[in-house]
Amino acid sequence: MTQTEVVLSGLRFPEGARWRDGLLWFSDMHTGQVFRTDPRTYEPTEVTTVPDQPSGLGWLPDGSMLISCMLDRKVVRLWPDGSRSTHADLSALTDSPVNDLVVDGRGRTFLGGFGYDLYGDAPQRPGPIFRIDADGTVACVEDDMVFPNGSVILPGTNTLVVAETWAARLTAFDVTDAGDLVDKRTWAELPEGSTPDGICADASGGVWASSIATAQFIRVEAGGRVTDVIQLDDGRCATDCVTDGAGTTLYLLTSNSWQPSETEVRQGRIETVRLD
Repeated sequence: MTQTEVVLSGLRFPEGARWRDGLLWFSDMHTGQVFRTDPRTYEPTEVTTVPDQPSGLGWLPDGSMLISCMLDRKVVRLWPDGSRSTHADLSALTDSPVNDLVVDGRGRTFLGGFGYDLYGDAPQRPGPIFRIDADGTVACVEDDMVFPNGSVILPGTNTLVVAETWAARLTAFDVTDAGDLVDKRTWAELPEGSTPDGICADASGGVWASSIATAQFIRVEAGGRVTDVIQLDDGRCATDCVTDGAGTTLYLLTSNSWQPSETEVRQGRIETVRLD
């Protein structure tokens, strides 16, 4: 079993892990807080608080931070001067929560949606992917995903990879110059029973996927070859992951549960492993 080191604890449901400017950024979905932390001390600094479950984080070219507000079905923009505004309101386009997001180099955001009321035990329906242009204009660019979740644009490419949680797979698209998603394909099938949530790419072209229900972090290559599995030893939820700028440390975000009613005990934490 891979040994992990706990570097930050006392959270509820950490999500949205990103590495930027030498700092680790993340949201705590069940408190509404967004944090950053310096890996030299791991003291968390609150960046902002938003209602309705903040999840995915990203940045526009001007340095503004974008935050997906899941239950409110909005993307909030935190400007460099600290002011805040609504970047996009998707409440007229979907009646279910929005999810994780990724921002490309042109300031276009790709945002997944549940497609149905997971928290209300509604029947499953296909989920959408929305594109939000830098000016806040929204378009639905895909409407047939099985719970689109974590997403990443592979470094040096125009390939968008999205985790389909209930399908146990990572699905890829090419992003055109116009921002359309084309050539939909399976990038990797994950082991049976996997439930990929947050994902991140590494410098070698692989993708790490957090499998929330199996308490695993799985590294997979295009085509489905699994190269590494980190198994959490206490059955925790594996929620998200990200590598540092050097690609030598993998941050693992974990919690005792995904249910808000069960995370008030604040057993969410951030752990690390060294990558060879």
